[in-house]
Amino acid sequence: MAELTQEDVLKLAQLARLELTDSEVDEFRAELSEILQYVEHLSSVDVSGLEPTHQLTGLTNVTREDEVRDYGYAVADLLKNVPDVKDNQIKAKRMLG
Repeated sequence: MAELTQEDVLKLAQLARLELTDSEVDEFRAELSEILQYVEHLSSVDVSGLEPTHQLTGLTNVTREDEVRDYGYAVADLLKNVPDVKDNQIKAKRMLG
């Protein structure tokens, strides 16, 4: 399966909605075939004695706990600076159609 045909490349280009010239088809056929050969080579490597690596830095948890902080401002005072408010929240224009 490591050697792709021109039809394979054209099908991939169609799925990716790419328009390729004949020279690009030949170029991609060669490049993608090399990539597939390398993946086949990697698949043949024996990794049965290796443990999976999930994390490399040794850190266990770098996130902090969420905590509520009181900055001493009342919500009503902050909302005075906003152009449009509805139900005690900032009202904004719709972003999605």
